[in-house]
Amino acid sequence: MTQPKETRDIAAIDLGSNSFHMVVAKVVDQDLQLVSRHKQRVRLASGLDAQQNLDHASMERGLDCLSMFAERLQGFEEDNVRIAATHTLRQANNAHLFLQRAREVLPYPIEIIPGLEEARLIYTGVAHTQPESDSKLVIDIGGGSTEMIIGKGFEASLVNSKRMGCVSYTNRYFANGKLSKKNFAKAKLAAEQKLESIAYKYRKKGWDIAFGSSGTVKAIREVLIGLGYEDGLITSKRLEKLIDKLCEWTNIEDIELTGLAPERKPVFAAGVAILDAIVTDLKIDELHFSEGALREGLLYEMEARFKRSDIRMRTTENMAQKHRVDLDHASKISEQAQKFFHQVHSELGIKKKSPLFDLLKWGALLHEVGLSISLQAFHRHSAYILSHTPMPGFNREQQRVLAMLVRFQRKALKLQEMEDFTLFKKEQVIDLIRILRLSILLHGQRNEEPLPKLTLSINEDEWTLTCEDRDWLEENRLLDADLNMEQDYWKSAGWRLNI
Repeated sequence: MTQPKETRDIAAIDLGSNSFHMVVAKVVDQDLQLVSRHKQRVRLASGLDAQQNLDHASMERGLDCLSMFAERLQGFEEDNVRIAATHTLRQANNAHLFLQRAREVLPYPIEIIPGLEEARLIYTGVAHTQPESDSKLVIDIGGGSTEMIIGKGFEASLVNSKRMGCVSYTNRYFANGKLSKKNFAKAKLAAEQKLESIAYKYRKKGWDIAFGSSGTVKAIREVLIGLGYEDGLITSKRLEKLIDKLCEWTNIEDIELTGLAPERKPVFAAGVAILDAIVTDLKIDELHFSEGALREGLLYEMEARFKRSDIRMRTTENMAQKHRVDLDHASKISEQAQKFFHQVHSELGIKKKSPLFDLLKWGALLHEVGLSISLQAFHRHSAYILSHTPMPGFNREQQRVLAMLVRFQRKALKLQEMEDFTLFKKEQVIDLIRILRLSILLHGQRNEEPLPKLTLSINEDEWTLTCEDRDWLEENRLLDADLNMEQDYWKSAGWRLNI
């Protein structure tokens, strides 16, 4: 008798600057089967004002779209849905307000991902949906940013994200709606200036095949097919002819091209100008279209067998090596923190498999990265490095949690400096800080002597550290003094620590 196949439904959502996309798939044993795709033009980027705040109308368009997506996701478990927000929500000062309201409409966490992480995920999406090639270049022009990646297999090796997109360039260079050679030239020159510092690296590295993904490239391909180029390949000469054709109209609203959807029309010219600059500067012979993009990258990484956690582990280890972290010492602290976590996670209301547990492990491994700058205030240096270094596999809020863990690993607890979070509860991040501080403190002597059996317990806001060896602190007077000082730090923060 044949065993029934194990299946589960998963979904990924990409909150882009121009459109929101959702893809739903079914995992059947080892296969990922795409079930449906959903897309809604939201034009989020057009709602950013001069102060970089999203206006009410753009938020409402976004929330309306999410409420539609929520209908399709009824019954989906939280672990089976991943939502990533890109350029516009990275830029918006009031993004937190949108995220709060979005959580009411769509009850799943939304990650705001850094530009380089967006690029890496786009590459993953293309790599999993295209035939294998020795190396590939991937270009993705979004509403607010453009990602360019070269990689081999499923590994991206050269990754960039530039702040140029079809919505932002429309507002800047085609705001009057006029189609002219002058406007195209201005937009292309601006894009070339963005590419100036990186184009040589791409040409030098080279690739076997070039792909373009997402709406801008798809729209250009469909228009070229409508103009008679049946293979749909995008080349420099064809883009020049397309610009000539567009300039036959004086206004964007008047464009009538086979294959150009009405909702794509307002931002089409800017997208063509950006792609023209990229194809010219990178000397791309021909660009193919890929259906796979960011949302497919999110989808493939959700499935455990694609080992997303391995990517973050590799990132953590690479950073530790780069900053010459004492890995033996850091590993001891990580192991101690994990032991304490397992002793108290129930009282803290944090699940064993929570992402916070992983962040605690990685925070312990990276808590001394700031020593590569200076011993003085190294905890602040560590926090700065973890906030501002590209970290493949981590979203923006995960990096902020890591930064907060190492920022408050020692000295006075100035918790008023801590930011609010949207994916995690602030009080739970603070609990991880307490666990990490104790773990670091107990290994502060950096000797080879193993610690006696230690038990951490919690009764409301009172934490107790118990040691089976009653003489241990008498024999370790320096540690005893450090623990007494730590009790004072906790008291100043309104906490209580019993030893």
